[in-house]
Amino acid sequence: MNQNTTEADGIGWKPPVWLIITCGCTIALLAFGPRSAMGFFQEPILQDKGWGSTTFGLAIAIQNLAWGLGQPVFGALADRYGAYRSLAVGGIIYAIGLYIMATADAPIWLHIGGGVLVGLGVAAGSFGIILSVFARNVAPEQRSFVFGMGTAAGSAGMFLFSPLSAGLIANFGWSNALVVLSAMMLLIPLLAIPLFGSSKDSKIPQENINQTIAEALKEAMSHKSYLLLISGFFVCGFQVAFITAHFPKYIADIGIAPIYAVWAIALIGLFNVFGSLASGIIGQRYSKPYFLSLIYIGRSMAVTIFLLLPQTPTSVVIFAIVMGLLWLSTVAPTNALVAIMFGTRHLGMLGGVVFFSHQIGSFLGVYFGGYLRDTSGSYDVVWWLGVALGLFAALVHWPIKEAPVERTAVAA
Repeated sequence: MNQNTTEADGIGWKPPVWLIITCGCTIALLAFGPRSAMGFFQEPILQDKGWGSTTFGLAIAIQNLAWGLGQPVFGALADRYGAYRSLAVGGIIYAIGLYIMATADAPIWLHIGGGVLVGLGVAAGSFGIILSVFARNVAPEQRSFVFGMGTAAGSAGMFLFSPLSAGLIANFGWSNALVVLSAMMLLIPLLAIPLFGSSKDSKIPQENINQTIAEALKEAMSHKSYLLLISGFFVCGFQVAFITAHFPKYIADIGIAPIYAVWAIALIGLFNVFGSLASGIIGQRYSKPYFLSLIYIGRSMAVTIFLLLPQTPTSVVIFAIVMGLLWLSTVAPTNALVAIMFGTRHLGMLGGVVFFSHQIGSFLGVYFGGYLRDTSGSYDVVWWLGVALGLFAALVHWPIKEAPVERTAVAA
């Protein structure tokens, strides 16, 4: 890998690439951990406060929407002023949001803390910004692999924070558990120090370095393959956010012991590590659009088989393993495609726009999951809608062109 020779605002420190990747992966682990464990807080919060699933579902839906709205903004700021500032602010906002959620005595505070602030905190310190830093410090032929590493680290956070959150809730109560998680998020500003560079500090050759944000957005939004990528990533958000927020409740609804929900989410996170790493390697060697189509077909098949066969603790475990392999395996090839199409100059922002679509899907998956559960007494409609959307995503990814946008000078 190329050695990063960027200096931090004139202080002369030159962090090596291995340190940038290590700290970036650790931030991804911390940032993705608590928000992936939100489903475990639903039952104790609702029992304690007497609220309905719609109230909790709306909070997590708002969280996903705020995450999606915030990521292009924080991505653009990171591109221009350096990733450290965005990541540090994200860690602080994240901590405040979890603390407000812990002390919420009315739905509005649950929605502000666990919804708006946690969502913005994740947006400011999420995959898009971390992967854009990675892209600027490794050669193009290595990007897919390091993107897989960053995604796998987020997956590890899901694996670690699921049993951790469940254990904290069981031993200290849901409110104290959130306070502990809040304190852990304050590590992010420290870990972000080596990731200080902006897009202009890239050591990888790139063209059109003076392209403005408006010019970059205009170019991207007129590019057919980019628009198809946006529409497909919407489906990813719908599917994974629904399962993250509602699977523990669904397990309870079908009469399976709650411990299997803990293990299911943890197994999704564990096998997501392997799936993300494999995704980075596969995306490096084979067609990324075709690979993405196969991932979405695989998800639809997994859900269909899970719903049609008898649902037992064993089927829950098998479903979790299969979904884990497919869970965030979309992230590395999706971000790699954006980098291929437009280069790294505005990667944080353009990747954030794609991710905004993901989070609109997340909002709808989480909210309608809770709403339909309250109104119909079942999650079945949302499950089958996710299956249909998966087939739609497979279709729209197939014609995507894995090539740089046509312009006078081609970006790296």
